[in-house]
Amino acid sequence: MPMSRQVLLIVSLSAGVSVSPALALQADIQGIEGEAAENVANYLAAFDATEYGKGRVRSEVARRTRDALKAYGYYEPELDITLVGDNPVERARLQIQLGPRVTITELDVSVEGDASDDEAFRQVLDDLPLEEGEPLRHEPYESLRGRFSTLAVERGYFDANFTDRRIEVRPWEESARIYLTLDSGERYVFGNVRFDGSQIEESRLRNMMPFDSGDPYLAGSLAVYSQRLGETGWFRSVSVRPRLQGPADALIQAHRGWWEAVDTGTASGGGVLDDSPLLSASAVNAANRLGRERPPRVPVDVNLIPADRHQFEVGIGYATDVGPRTQFSWEQPWLNEDGDSLSHELYLSAPEQYFSGTYTIPLANPLTDSYELTYGLKNEDNEDTQSLEASVEVARRWLFENGWTQRLYFRTTYEDFTQADQEDQVLLMYPGISWARVRTRNPRFPSWGDRQRLSLAASSDIWGSDASFLRATLDSQWIRMLGEDTRFVGRTSIGAMHTDDFDKIPPSLRFFAGGDQSVRGYSYESLAPENEDGELLGGQHLLTASLEAQRRITGDWWGAAFVDTGNAFNSWWPDELATGAGLGVRWVSPVGPVRFDIAHPFDNEEDSWRLHFAIGPEF
Repeated sequence: MPMSRQVLLIVSLSAGVSVSPALALQADIQGIEGEAAENVANYLAAFDATEYGKGRVRSEVARRTRDALKAYGYYEPELDITLVGDNPVERARLQIQLGPRVTITELDVSVEGDASDDEAFRQVLDDLPLEEGEPLRHEPYESLRGRFSTLAVERGYFDANFTDRRIEVRPWEESARIYLTLDSGERYVFGNVRFDGSQIEESRLRNMMPFDSGDPYLAGSLAVYSQRLGETGWFRSVSVRPRLQGPADALIQAHRGWWEAVDTGTASGGGVLDDSPLLSASAVNAANRLGRERPPRVPVDVNLIPADRHQFEVGIGYATDVGPRTQFSWEQPWLNEDGDSLSHELYLSAPEQYFSGTYTIPLANPLTDSYELTYGLKNEDNEDTQSLEASVEVARRWLFENGWTQRLYFRTTYEDFTQADQEDQVLLMYPGISWARVRTRNPRFPSWGDRQRLSLAASSDIWGSDASFLRATLDSQWIRMLGEDTRFVGRTSIGAMHTDDFDKIPPSLRFFAGGDQSVRGYSYESLAPENEDGELLGGQHLLTASLEAQRRITGDWWGAAFVDTGNAFNSWWPDELATGAGLGVRWVSPVGPVRFDIAHPFDNEEDSWRLHFAIGPEF
């Protein structure tokens, strides 16, 4: 077939169109398949043939088909088009022979300016989606351009422009030459940060900034800072935005008379100026930089709206361990310009009721360092336990970069209790330290996550405590997925206490096992050493473990099979571990997982099956 020997300059050609009008042309495509065929169908689907005559329809179908195939390197296809229907055309039948495919014979991609030394841009150049000798496809080229543009905005190259961007195709040679040059210009740095609307002392807000004035600009740093401000709870609305100046071509716009003679350094179709430009693109960029602060700075505006000073929440739920439960919370996220906060919580269930409050004093970095004053009153009446406890705790909290939270505390507790045949009123004063970390993906129903907590506490009559002890606990829970439909949940709890004053240790510090979050098949805190009358005394040590496998049934419904084991005891190793196993159902509701289990305790002949029901997050 005759060939037109001319160079085609391609500026932009998308790989597909997905817009379909109400009366889209129906097309039968034969001779090709795969991505190329799909792209042809997409191009034709955007054409409404009812508005044109048969000749115009044939011409438009041919043009759109050729454009769709060019995106995959086919520049000389042979088309046999048959139109069905007359005024309007109802259907087009296409028999396509693709012909030779254009390959990349020359690839010239480069970055100039400050970005040439930027590792992010170097990585893009090292991982080019294009390679000499490969068939020409327009999508990787467009993706590369988009990646460069996105990086320039994200990393502060606001004067960046493409001084060369073209695909030069020679169909008669079955060859393509790709030229892409980005001139990044200078990299901007962070300028002054201005706050508006904040009720909190400005120095506290600045301490949370992940950047300093003069640091290279990174859009990600602004996102991190916005997230940090939101996590304080001090604000109802947070907006952190760069204050960009007018376009870099302000000088050009001020002298419109010579604009047409300026070489902008971009290709527009195949158009070429006949005369040499009076000013080159590099000269224009240099003129723009005259008189400007260097390196150029980007001021940052932080607009804030304070959070409500009083926030209330009410929650209700049900669990087999405690039955119906209600929880009221009252939060005061900020009390003064220092950002101090106060929270109160009231919890009510049949076996347990408590009221607690926490006053938090943030330090230099409010998210990572603070003092906490916690106080509370708790009443418990469960099985063989009756207890009334009042406590006050002072703590220093650190949040480390690895996600671990450390708390160093001193706690004072007065507890009036009856545990089986033991009664006492004790005053305990003891220091302690704890480390905790929670990691999760998709908190509503985690596909991956883990939770760890380790605590140590010591009490002595040397400083006036009624009982001496050394106590340690370790809790760990893991969630992992295998594929999209299989989920595993494992957990373990270990506790140990050394004391010669066990009779004076209150129930709140003794160990018990059994229940929804311990060993299923047994009632809540029903596993522990007993006295001669069979009443629970609690133990000095604890060991529980659980393994659960879940499988998606359909949608948000999952089936589960599990085995739990453990006990509370007075000396290592336990004489026996209570073991339960069973099956369950999980429903991922809008408020979190709903769990229903039926479990069999293997060593309890009186209670062969036990139901467990709970609502709420797993972590």
